Amino acid sequence: MAWLKLIRWKNLVIILVTQLLAWLCVLLPLENLYHGSLLLNTANFAWVCASTILIAAAGYIINDYFDIRIDIINRPEKVILEKRIPRRMAMLSHIFLNAAAIASAWVVARQAGRYEWIFLQIACIILLWFYSTHFKRQFITGNICVALLTALTIIVLLLYEPAMHHYAGKHYFIRTNGSMVPNPVWVLGIYAYFAFMLTWMREIVKDMEDYKGDATEGCITMPIQWGLLRTSRFVQVLSLLAIIPLTIAGIRLLSVRWMPLGVYIIGAIVLPLLLWTWYLPRKATTQHYEEASRLLKCIMVLGIGSLLIYYRQAHG
Repeated sequence: MAWLKLIRWKNLVIILVTQLLAWLCVLLPLENLYHGSLLLNTANFAWVCASTILIAAAGYIINDYFDIRIDIINRPEKVILEKRIPRRMAMLSHIFLNAAAIASAWVVARQAGRYEWIFLQIACIILLWFYSTHFKRQFITGNICVALLTALTIIVLLLYEPAMHHYAGKHYFIRTNGSMVPNPVWVLGIYAYFAFMLTWMREIVKDMEDYKGDATEGCITMPIQWGLLRTSRFVQVLSLLAIIPLTIAGIRLLSVRWMPLGVYIIGAIVLPLLLWTWYLPRKATTQHYEEASRLLKCIMVLGIGSLLIYYRQAHG
């Protein structure tokens, strides 16, 4: 059980579900539109997804490895390393998981004859290492790093599937079987942007939650540099930058009679995000920011769920 907590198994499940829904709802149906078989068939998608999850699990381990002193201050009851798992064992597991991740990605890259693709996984591993050792304690850099890595869980599917390249650069909607369907590249692009923005916001809120421990360790996070109120205002601006394109997308969908998805985006994502934006600066306590972080994760899950509505309307 300690190992499951160390690798944040709940977060890994969210990553798995996100990639699985993106593949099932957006990529897999392209077999009926694209003249040719998909590279990311069931087996190859499993390899790519395994690579993503293994890298994420290794990232959580190395993050805790270098954050023991901060975690003892911020959340002593949740510290696992040293108490239940030796640090040496954690480091060996980190190395093993990353090696397995690269091997999994190599299987697909070999079939495609594109060995350079593996550098994407290697870059993510290196980025997670430097995030844990340096970037996390720096102003803005660490937050953007995590947000980028989260968005890459979607972008990797765009890069690895040649069929998606056929739709790159085309209009927001494509005509198929006599009806208008959102361009799959734009669909995954919007989801990647949504994942990037909300993860960036959530990482800043987590820094607000960990304000005391980070300050003790000499970190230069945004709340420490700017203060909690100014940081809240910045997060509100980021929220609006996420809300605006989502609202435009929802209205555009409604205009072409994609009612279920358009209504869902406005009602289940945009409106809750607006309420969350209003809620964030109401208090300045650790418990409040912990609740705000949890609510934002719920909104992210609602965003992922919209893929099911997209699939139902596009291919149902």
